[in-house]
Formats: sequence, C-alpha cells, structure tokens
Amino acid sequence: MENWLGRSLKHKLSLLIIISVLVPVLSLGLFSYNIAAGLTEEKAKNSGMNTLRQIGAYLENMVSDVENQSLFLIGHADVQNYLKTPERNLLKQTSIINLLTMLSISKPYIANVIIESNVDKPAVSFKSVVASEFTDIKEIIPNYYSVYPKWWSSVHLQITSDSRNEVITMSRPIRSTQKYYDIGMLKISLLQSVISAHLKQAGLEGGGIVLLLDGSNRILAGPDDYSTKQVLEDYYPGIRNFEGTSGSFYYGENADRKAVLYYSMSNVNWKLVGITPVQSYKAENKYFLTLTAVAVTLAMLFVIAFVLFLIQKVTKPLSQLTKSLKRASPDEPLPMLQATTIDEVGQLIITYNRMSSRIVKLNDEVKRNEALKKEADMSALQAQINPHFLYNTLSSVHWMALMKGDAKIAEMVGSLSDFLRFSLNKGQEYCAISQEILHIDHYVNIQSIRYPDKFEYEADIPSELLDRRMLKLLLQPLIENAMIHGILTREGKGHISVKAWEDGDNITFTVEDDGVGMGAERLEELRDRIGQRLAAAAADATESQAGSSYGLRNVHNRLLLHYGPDAGLHIESTEGDGTKVTFTILPSYASREQERVEMQVQEQESRQEPNASSKSHDGEGEQG
Repeated sequence: MENWLGRSLKHKLSLLIIISVLVPVLSLGLFSYNIAAGLTEEKAKNSGMNTLRQIGAYLENMVSDVENQSLFLIGHADVQNYLKTPERNLLKQTSIINLLTMLSISKPYIANVIIESNVDKPAVSFKSVVASEFTDIKEIIPNYYSVYPKWWSSVHLQITSDSRNEVITMSRPIRSTQKYYDIGMLKISLLQSVISAHLKQAGLEGGGIVLLLDGSNRILAGPDDYSTKQVLEDYYPGIRNFEGTSGSFYYGENADRKAVLYYSMSNVNWKLVGITPVQSYKAENKYFLTLTAVAVTLAMLFVIAFVLFLIQKVTKPLSQLTKSLKRASPDEPLPMLQATTIDEVGQLIITYNRMSSRIVKLNDEVKRNEALKKEADMSALQAQINPHFLYNTLSSVHWMALMKGDAKIAEMVGSLSDFLRFSLNKGQEYCAISQEILHIDHYVNIQSIRYPDKFEYEADIPSELLDRRMLKLLLQPLIENAMIHGILTREGKGHISVKAWEDGDNITFTVEDDGVGMGAERLEELRDRIGQRLAAAAADATESQAGSSYGLRNVHNRLLLHYGPDAGLHIESTEGDGTKVTFTILPSYASREQERVEMQVQEQESRQEPNASSKSHDGEGEQG
C-alpha cells in the first residue's frame, strides 16, 4: 500500500487506465470465446440430431417396407389357400417359396421370411431354419395379438441352411380374409448386421456413436463393443430417462461428460441414441481460443502504448508544477509559472499563479476562522450522533467484512442495519405488509446466523396483501417470543411460520411454532398478563415473571389502541406441541379512528385561536 501511495500520478493513472481498459477487452475476448464455443457445441448437436433423423428415416422406410410386405403376404391368395387347407400341397408350398424369394432377394436387409400354419403342416420360408432363439411374445402375454397387430422382437440368433445371423424379427398373426380367425403366423427377420453397419457409417462428429434401442432401452444395434444382450444403463449407469420424442441432455462429469442425443421413430417403438464426448467439442474450439488470444493480445499492446502516450501528454505540465512547489520556500512567495495551454492543466497553472498572490490575505482569514472552526467542529460532531451515523457505521462494517471474506458477518451486519433502519424510523406508524415481512426476514436472518441449524422459518402471505398497510412492528415481537421461549428451549430444529389471509376488509395474521408450548395453567396466566392495560403493564414491566410477556403485551395494547377492542392477541398453546398467536387488523376501524382524532385536533385548535388572539392584545396593552 505504501509503495502504491508513493508512486507518481503518471504511474497511477497509467496503471488504472490500463486496467480499466484491459478488463473490458479481456472480458470481451472471454465472452466471444464462450459464444463461439457455445455455437460450435450447438452446431454439433444440430448436426448430430440431423444425422439421427436421417438414420431414423432410413430405418422407418425399412420398417414400413417390411410391414407393407407382411400385409401383402397375409392377404395373398396362395398363402390363404395353403394355410386354410389341412392337406399338404407340395405345389402350393413351392409357389409360396418362389413368392417369398422374389420379395426377399431384392431386399438386402431381409434375412428370412417364414409362414407358419396353425395346423400340423410344414412352415414355408425363404431360407430353411435349422435353429432359432426366437421367443414369441404370446408365450409371455398370451392375448398380446388380440390387442396389437404385430410385434418386433429383440436381437436373437437364427441359423439357416446357409448362414448364421443375428436378426430382429417382426411377427404378426395371419387371419382368414373371409371369417377372420387365426390360420397361421408370419415372421419377417431383419439382418442386425445391416442395421449396425448403417449406424457405424453414419457416425457423429467428434467420435460419437449411434445406438438403436427398443422400447425397453435394450440395445438392438450399434458398435461391436456394445452387446445386444444388454440395456443402455449397463454401459451408462444412472442415465436419465428419455422425455418426449427427441431432445438432448448431458451425462457424466468433467472429462467423462458426454452429450446424449435421442430421436424416437414414429412407426415402431425404437429409439436412436447418439453419444458424443464433450471433450471433442472443446478440441474443435482450440482454433477459436487461439484466434481470440491473438486478437486480445494485439488489442492490449495497442491500448498500453496509446494510454502511455496520452498520460505523458497530460502529466508533463503537472510534473513541472510539482517540481516548482517542491523548490518553494515556506518564507517566500510561490514562484510564478508560465501557462502554455488553455486546457484544464493550463487553467490549473493560472489558478496557481493567482493563488500565490492571495496567500497573505488568506493567512489572516485562517487565523480569524480558527476560533470559528472549533465551534463548527463541535456542531458537526453533534450532528453526526444520530441514526444515520449508526446506519453508515454498520454499512462500513458490512463492507469491511465483505473485503475480509467474512460473508456471515457481512450478512448479519447488513440485516442488522436494515432491521434498525426500519425500527428507528420515527416518522411513520404504518407501513406496507411487504415492509413488515422484510423486517421479519432481517431479524430471522440475524438469528439464523446466531443459532445455525436451530430453526426453520417460512412466510405464507398472499401477493395481493403485500401492498396493504398495517401498523408497523407487530409481527417481529411475536417471532422473537416464539423463537426465545418456544424454539430455543426445545431439542432439535424447530419451525416458525407466519400466515395471513383476508376476510372481507379485515386481515388476519398467525404466528405459529412447534416449540415446547405451555400447559393450560401457564397459558391462562399469560393471557391474564397480556390483558392488563397500559398503566398496569408499566407498573410491573421490570418484574422477572413479566419479562417473557412484555413484548406480547406491548403488541396487544397497540392493536387495541389502533384497531379497536376486537383486534387483540389470541393465544393457543399445547405443552410439547407448540404455540399459535393470532390477531386481526381492521383497516376500516383505523381509518375512522384517525378521522375522529383529526376532528378533535381541529376543534381544539379552533377553540385556542380566540384565546391566543386575546392574550396577544392584552400583552400589547400592558407593553404600552
């Protein structure tokens, strides 16, 4: 700090201006980089989502083609005749095989087509099945096909006469076109390897992968290291559920964080999921980071050179003025300087020259004013001793705590300052309900720092009541009483709540706690003490037993004075369960009472005016 104070004005201005300019430049660079990084990431997401949509369109066409082919085969006359007749007909069977071959040979993704009869007849297929791991859904849900027309299986092994493939099978019942009863089953199997190869070729930016999932999030196709026997959560534990038909979210933290994109297919219960490491986005942002760093560095160098040039031009005359003042003797007049410019610095030198000629006169004035200064200092000191001095002092302590990093102290002092500012405001008796609630918040904030983890507080005030006016400092004493006598004397964490509601023009408040409460005898004694009038309350305010009820009695009496006899406190309490204090304010009564008081004041003033005039005339007569 001493080194900073000892530096020249030139150094200070240079450092301050450079810092004040460089901070926005650096902030702008950082902002630009973040914007570019965000755009890059958003672009990658959009590109990935477009890729998923393209893959989805391909698979949807494949599925639609298979379903259309199945509808064609179900209604084909040869298939219907073959399944309806109980006899084995080799000619019809060969005709159907030729039909299946013609339909399947041009579809590279079809592994096999199988038509099974419900009677004891051999199945007809595009390729003869040697073994299969296929399990039909009706073995798990017998009446499935009575509700749904078709079913897509998970990945399973199918061994035919000439191949061994992982397939996904669509099965659907074949019903008679005349009497609509089941006569067989149609199974069309897709090559899982064809779907996986298409997913691998599509790929996502940054080394991302694409997976095909079924309705149970079981993997149907994807990279080779993802098993079709597993569900997605086996590889990504705790991954969130997919909401909606498409979207994106993040999975993992730090270096393992990944962007997850998903797209649901419309005509089948499958879902495409793209997973891309977020680090790949950051790698693409290195170019933007380098470009931003170069631009910011060049801007910084230019700013520093330009600022130093300007500071030199501004401070050179000031440096000459400083040297002249240092060489001046206390017993001699200040030397005159030549003003070479008419700007602010030139005006300063001209003023300096005028000042030197007035020093002698000012010496006499200083001596004469010295005595007046002492009296002014005493008056200034007295003027500072008021609530504003207290607010400013607390504000200074608040900022000093923030500078030291003591957030709790700063928060507590700030709440105390606002609390006292509201409490010591003598000019107003009424305030908005929102101000009263804010006053409570400051008090609770102070006590929560003082007694951490000792209580919870909540306020339920309808928004339409916040602008209504009420007598100030009614709720805070009730909160304080509930905390000191109810919550702090119980074990564990307590709860205090403030609620308000409107009944016509009247507003009712409740302050409730779950503290130690009180028995019936003690409750009745408290009610009796609170019901005492102001004179009786003042007489025993210093007694030890009255200490706990003084705040409640004060609130009770203020309510009676301002809102009438129906506005006092109503206390309910059960020992061990807590206490509830209720009161109702009647704005209409307060308005009528205020009008009555104003009328009395006006009548009193009208009666006093003639008397005052008579006394004035009498005094004048005696004076004469």
